[in-house]
Amino acid sequence: MLLGSALLLTGQACTDLTETPYDVIPTDQFGSTPAQQAALLGPLYSSLGDYFGRFAELNTVTDEQVIPTRGGDWKDGDAWKRLKQHTWTPTGDDDKFNGMWTWCYNSITSINQQLSNPEITDAGTLAELRALRAFYHYLLLDQFRNVIIAEKLGGEGPVQKTGPEVFAWIEKELKEVYPNLSETTGGAYYGRFNKYVANMILAKLYLNAEVYTGTPKWAEAKAECDVVIASGKYTLTADFFSNFSTQNQASKENILAIPFDASKRGGFNMNMRTLHYLSQLTYNTPQAPWNGYCTATEFYNSFKEGDNRKNMWIVGQQYSADGKPLTDDGKPFIFTPEIPAFEMPAGPVARLAGARSQKYEIQRNGASNDQDNDFVLFRLGDTYLMRAEANLRLGKVADAIKDVNIVRDRAGATPITTLTLDGMLAERGWEMAWEYTRRQDLIRFGQFNKPWQFKDASPAFRNIFPIPATQLSLNPNLKQNPGY
Repeated sequence: MLLGSALLLTGQACTDLTETPYDVIPTDQFGSTPAQQAALLGPLYSSLGDYFGRFAELNTVTDEQVIPTRGGDWKDGDAWKRLKQHTWTPTGDDDKFNGMWTWCYNSITSINQQLSNPEITDAGTLAELRALRAFYHYLLLDQFRNVIIAEKLGGEGPVQKTGPEVFAWIEKELKEVYPNLSETTGGAYYGRFNKYVANMILAKLYLNAEVYTGTPKWAEAKAECDVVIASGKYTLTADFFSNFSTQNQASKENILAIPFDASKRGGFNMNMRTLHYLSQLTYNTPQAPWNGYCTATEFYNSFKEGDNRKNMWIVGQQYSADGKPLTDDGKPFIFTPEIPAFEMPAGPVARLAGARSQKYEIQRNGASNDQDNDFVLFRLGDTYLMRAEANLRLGKVADAIKDVNIVRDRAGATPITTLTLDGMLAERGWEMAWEYTRRQDLIRFGQFNKPWQFKDASPAFRNIFPIPATQLSLNPNLKQNPGY
């Protein structure tokens, strides 16, 4: 072997060492096929992964999530208290709002760069890019309302548009690209925008049209939901919680999910945000969780006994991985739904207050603080409830009840025979808790400004967030939203 190696090296000494890589596409030739052009979408979808973190924080403005102050923990300059009490300010909470704003617009800029790439000519790839761009504009419309339509690179200082103008542009974009979007689900299209994702965005857009523009579009919302349901591409899973398991990529209900992987694509860490420090002993996590997020007492109490969805909350005595009951500073480690006050002195009472979330399966014995669950953006259970609401508002109560009962049957809940708007909102809460639809739902049902635990009634201008102070200083064309 040594002799053979020596001969090989001797033979190479007098030759040209330049290699021709026959299995690698030169950079200047990449993008010549539709498959190669579609591969350029990868980094853009990776950016979509920040959706979870951005919305996890801002969900605190709703009645379903609380991040109380436990001694000095989660004090954070009272940021979580201001969000909960609807007393946020453009400057004092700039990091929360500017983070959402810059994430959306940085993502849009990256999309526009690819749309300006002359090598991308495949109609399907271009349609997917524009649909993804429209989705980010939809998020901006919903959060900030009066925003910039960024459909090209460069040019003069961007001009702020009104809610109706942004609405019309998103609708136009999605309808124009729809014919060229794929009907394929799963496989290579898992986590990507296809026709049914576009239907879901349009359904959301139309469901909230009266909020965004002043003109309701209930029939249009129903029609988009009809397409998704009638396609037969998706089915309600028998087990509600399988949609949120650590291996939920196999779900036939999830229409769009953001792929996460504890080692390859981290960032999904709901376990760390919600669990108690000592929950490390229950789930064998590498580090102690942060003991922050919990559900509001009134919201937890709204779940009915016998409804399997109530099992998304962790309450009661907690145990170590080997089955021994745990204690916190000598007090039984029992999660209680009650939260005595928003600001609590340090101690076991504060640390154990509030039901915790296990809607997304908590990974045991993981090597990372992150988890493997894919975060669900759109799923069929929501589609049925959106269609039910649209029918209810159109006066088609029997059709609405039918769709609600389809969802309730899967949860093991008693079928309903009557349905009001309050009942519809409650049903959405039980089905969609901590999937970050709650703020939008509360606003649409006129409930966002009402008082709830730790919050007094708030003015209507709080229905949209302020334009971030950082952005106002950078762009003189931007004007602050009314009330701020």
